[in-house]
Amino acid sequence: MAKTEASKATSESTDTEEPSCDGRGHRGLPVTIDAEACERAAAIFRALGDPQRLRLLMLLEASERCVSEVCELLDEPMPAISQRLRLLKSERIVRSRREGKHVFYSLADDHISRLVTNGVMHAMEI
Repeated sequence: MAKTEASKATSESTDTEEPSCDGRGHRGLPVTIDAEACERAAAIFRALGDPQRLRLLMLLEASERCVSEVCELLDEPMPAISQRLRLLKSERIVRSRREGKHVFYSLADDHISRLVTNGVMHAMEI
């Protein structure tokens, strides 16, 4: 019986103690996390979080396209496409260039291309 009481007392004292770590045995190096960069990345992920915008981005991943071409391929009205493109441009996910009366859109860079492609490919694995 004394043995049981001793083990109870030991488990009670360890249950109330806060876990501690002296830092020895850690494998990773110290990391600096840029809070501003995390905020920008979160905004990018929010912009990518809409299925309609992702469909649009997949079209642009394949090639640069003008707004009317995007509307035709997605079978959606120009105001809806323009609004999506405006948001994506404000987050620096797409870029535009004007040629006469046409405005052409493309993905901003290879980082965005890989993000979009990898996200969709990952979803297809399920």
